[in-house]
Amino acid sequence: MLVKQLHHVAYRCKDAKETAAFYTDVLGLKYTMAYSADFVPSTQETSPHFHLFFEMEDGSCVAFFEVPESPDMAFDPNTPDWVQHLAMRVDTMDDLLAAKKRLEDKGLEVLGPTDHGMCQSIYFRDPSGHRLELTCSTMTPEMYKTLSSSAEEMLELWSKTKRAVPNPLQAAGH
Repeated sequence: MLVKQLHHVAYRCKDAKETAAFYTDVLGLKYTMAYSADFVPSTQETSPHFHLFFEMEDGSCVAFFEVPESPDMAFDPNTPDWVQHLAMRVDTMDDLLAAKKRLEDKGLEVLGPTDHGMCQSIYFRDPSGHRLELTCSTMTPEMYKTLSSSAEEMLELWSKTKRAVPNPLQAAGH
């Protein structure tokens, strides 16, 4: 396989310092590096920016750009709010519930836990308004095998009908 691991996913933030405080103090990620320039290396356009990175346990990062001279930040109005989110995994259900309490104690509104059949999740927002999800896997090896073996068939059925595809976990009695 060509791709080995997620290096980083990048989002825009309203304030780099506020974002750093949230991702380190609230979520416990490691602030590992920053980059700042007055021009964009890939396009050579002028746009002063600050690019900061937060590392997770596996070495992958979530990164943010503060771009103060660009128009105000907005989310895609044609995409449902619940679709645009970043999901990050925690190890156990106890960790998920402890995170929910910690987030609520810091004054954040938290939705969940929500049972998705293969995982449990909570949802909340960062200071820039990005929807975040913390998730704890509840998937067994049998569930993974069921989902994996039905993925192609499900995609074909969805492509033809554009309607919900029967849940293979329910059909298998999970």
